[in-house]
Amino acid sequence: MQMQNTENIERNKIIKEQLTSLAEPDYQAFTSKLLPGISNILGVRLPNIRKIAKQLAKDDWKTYLSGAVDDSMEEIMLQGMTIGYVNAPLEDLLPFITAFVPKINNWSVCDSFCSSLKITKKYKHEMYDFLLPYLNSPNEYDIRFAVVMLLDYYIEESYLPQVLSHLDSIHHPAYYVKMAVAWAISMCYIKFPEETMPYLLSNNLDTEIYNKALQKITESLKVTPDIKQQIRKLKR
Repeated sequence: MQMQNTENIERNKIIKEQLTSLAEPDYQAFTSKLLPGISNILGVRLPNIRKIAKQLAKDDWKTYLSGAVDDSMEEIMLQGMTIGYVNAPLEDLLPFITAFVPKINNWSVCDSFCSSLKITKKYKHEMYDFLLPYLNSPNEYDIRFAVVMLLDYYIEESYLPQVLSHLDSIHHPAYYVKMAVAWAISMCYIKFPEETMPYLLSNNLDTEIYNKALQKITESLKVTPDIKQQIRKLKR
């Protein structure tokens, strides 16, 4: 155990040095403006974090994740990306996904983590069941995690009715929950306009989410000018 702890300390030290060497002051300032309230930002670009994550995922990833530190946003993001890149059965990854979700405290870590979990495509039903409890969580980023996962992997014909139903039942006041729900609804419409239009005409969304969803639809390059004009008329 002592040897393992020593290895973890050394690994974390090396990772911290790697990330620090890749940090850019200008990018740190830029990222800080996008993530108000998050103070532990080094300023490392996502492609560089992904590169390190791919290496860790090929190594002793379980030991790394079990002993990883959360001293900076990038170190937390690195853990999420590593989980995403690991080639292992879902049952091996779920405990690590479960342990990681409470570490999410901003939209960037959340959305990057979700986009990295491409294993979802292989285990659609299992992951769907895993996500459902998070939709009822009181925690802002638990809900955003589940909503963005639905957005990334479940906006397809077979899941569309369930997705819209879940989105309609979310009434959390947090800004980043509302924006995720609006984003997801807009993508439902963009991908399945005929199927989603009845929902836009009759739903239980609060006005802020509803109008933001309409705005996002009208901002899409995939929606024609005529349809955008129709969508704008639905604004509350």
